[in-house]
Amino acid sequence: MRKRFIGNLFLLLILNFLVKPYWLFGIDRTVQNIVGEAAYGRYFSLVGFTIIFNIILDAGLTHYNNQSVARNHKQLRTNFSNLLSLKLLLGAVYLLISLGIGTLLGYHHNSFVLLLLLTVNQFLASLLLFLRSNISGLQLFRLDAMLSVADKLIMIGICALLLFTPLFKEEITVLDFATAQFVSYAITVLLAFILVLNKAGHFTYSFSLRKHRYNLYKSFPYALLILLMALYTRIDSVMLDLMVGPFYSGVYAAAFRLVDAVNQVGYLFAVLLLPLFAHMLSRKISVTPLVELTFNLILAGTLAISLACFFNAEPLMKSLYVGAAELSIPVLRLLILSTIAFGSTFVFGTLLTANGSLGLLNKIAFGGFVLNILLNFVLIPHYQAYGAAMATVMTQFATALVQLVVSVSLFKMKFEVSAYWGRVVLFVAGAVFLSIIINGLEGIGWIWKFGLMLGTTLFFSALVGFFKVREAIELLGQRFR
Repeated sequence: MRKRFIGNLFLLLILNFLVKPYWLFGIDRTVQNIVGEAAYGRYFSLVGFTIIFNIILDAGLTHYNNQSVARNHKQLRTNFSNLLSLKLLLGAVYLLISLGIGTLLGYHHNSFVLLLLLTVNQFLASLLLFLRSNISGLQLFRLDAMLSVADKLIMIGICALLLFTPLFKEEITVLDFATAQFVSYAITVLLAFILVLNKAGHFTYSFSLRKHRYNLYKSFPYALLILLMALYTRIDSVMLDLMVGPFYSGVYAAAFRLVDAVNQVGYLFAVLLLPLFAHMLSRKISVTPLVELTFNLILAGTLAISLACFFNAEPLMKSLYVGAAELSIPVLRLLILSTIAFGSTFVFGTLLTANGSLGLLNKIAFGGFVLNILLNFVLIPHYQAYGAAMATVMTQFATALVQLVVSVSLFKMKFEVSAYWGRVVLFVAGAVFLSIIINGLEGIGWIWKFGLMLGTTLFFSALVGFFKVREAIELLGQRFR
């Protein structure tokens, strides 16, 4: 299983490293620089608003379907018609509720038009994830890897025409940006539907209250988890917009874009890990070796990037943004640390999900939601975007730590506790020390310092035996079944 995981992860990372960084920093960042912090801040806030209501849109069907198909591939034929029919129905309900609540919150005129388009985009994005859950559940990871970047490739093509060619004389607006996303999602969803239909054999729309009630009952714990996690990871931008205005939501978005870029790697781990963990647990195969390998990889990578961004935040933000870069610098320094906690969640949260421990996860997520809301209410009025960053970091580390402790206890993982965690402490302390030394070097540019911090941290992780390079190379070099 570890061999298969490494091989498919390598392909998934290569494709996403080639596409998503250009999307985030070549396209998304450029749009924010053109439209300004206030306009982009409202867009970013509305995106967060549409994500919060994913409990209605998805109802946990994607995770439930992925786990169901991964455990029994024959389940695809039944799930495809039944669950997709239910998802289309939920999509209509989602649109009505999201737009209704958006109107009550005061999103009128241009904001309402943008909200309408973004809710449709969110529906298409969720539909794409559901279709991909069938493909990854069948463990067709290479095909899933292609689909994971297809929408971004199309978006890049459309937005590049809008931004960088003389064909369009007027400056792009956030509404143009959202429209480009709609076209990209629509094309990719159609492609994914055709691929899954080919595997399932047929699709028949069915409206059966009995079947829908049963499926919703089975998927409800997943839906609740999605809602709670969306609330404590995306509510910050909405609260910033409503409490102190869209400008500060834009400031927060500028820093969060880098966090989101780093988290994409962890999310890719989770996409592969969920069906693998489900498959291994159903056959009573020990997950400890795979958990240790992936946790080591994610911790080494997120710490390396966090340190590089922390010490080089000022030149990094000033090189990326033309607006309120100064205000985003301290936000980035704090917010980038949350990627370490996010990374841990992508491993241990995914493991608990694959095990069906939804009750435990929902309790942890509810605690995170309550903590995040309270912290935001206290901190945002005084510290604006920086306050939201403080709330995010504290919430993410608290929930990640609880998930880690629960997982180690529940699965009786034997990490050679003292030796393993001793290496973790040594690695973190050594990486911080080396980064401080590199930061103090004179006569070299910040880009060189950034690269040195990344390389040094990763090399040090191998030096202290935290990440076994030889083992990873051996796994990569072997044929995967």
